[in-house]
Amino acid sequence: MFDFRTPLLGAFLAGSLAAPAFAADLYEPPVETPPAIEYREVSTGGWYIRGDVDYSKLKFRGADYTVVSTTTDCCGEVIGARLVDGNKLDGKLRNSFSFGGGIGYKINHYLRTDFTVDYQSKSKFRGRTEGCDGFCTSTDLTDMTALSLLANAYVDLGTWHGLTPYIGGGLGGAHVKWNTLRNTACYSDGACDATLSHEGHDDWRFAYSAAAGVSYAFTHNLALDVGYRYTRVTGGRMFGGDDAEGGPYTGHGRDNGIDFHSVKAGLRYSFGSTPKAEPAFYEPLPVYK
Repeated sequence: MFDFRTPLLGAFLAGSLAAPAFAADLYEPPVETPPAIEYREVSTGGWYIRGDVDYSKLKFRGADYTVVSTTTDCCGEVIGARLVDGNKLDGKLRNSFSFGGGIGYKINHYLRTDFTVDYQSKSKFRGRTEGCDGFCTSTDLTDMTALSLLANAYVDLGTWHGLTPYIGGGLGGAHVKWNTLRNTACYSDGACDATLSHEGHDDWRFAYSAAAGVSYAFTHNLALDVGYRYTRVTGGRMFGGDDAEGGPYTGHGRDNGIDFHSVKAGLRYSFGSTPKAEPAFYEPLPVYK
């Protein structure tokens, strides 16, 4: 008699052996946890205002002036006069503070521009000239203030732990005001002439600057700015002699410019909201077997 159990048993064993081979062709990748989403800051630019305090060392680059040389007769009456050029005035300006502010625009993470106004407080001047064929010395006293207007551009060199070093420069003008110049000539024997007064002049001059420093961001809106700035103000009128009092020797002076070496500290406040943060795009890669 035919035993049907034998074929069934064979089919069952064959299917059992084939199942692992079939399962081996189906691969299921392990479950992976996607990485944390990273955010990147998007530069939006924006307006800002600034306020600064500077301490400046000033360098006076000398001055040239003319004097009136008179000729008298035997009775002391003036019979002629002529202008004598090429006279030199040297001296020093004292250090002083300046105060300023401005408005600017941050174009991106690396470039910003601003327009600044700075007032240089009074700096006293003391000068000295030689005359009378070397037998007298004149002491010259006055003081100076200045107002500068500059358009500036800066390059931020990157940010590390909130610190952003930068370099920059500016172009513009400065209004320099000299007060009355008083000069007193004293002779080798100790005698002194009466003090002469010469009207001080004021005028606008070309100015330019170079700067370097570092800023520290307290928040996205507020930053501390500390740095060094060199400003060169070109020469201009210093004093006149038409209204000099006290004697015939009058002069017209023109200084050769002033250098400002300034250490500054200030705050910058940026308007607008906190810079936007966008998630970096993430797409899991397919796994093939």
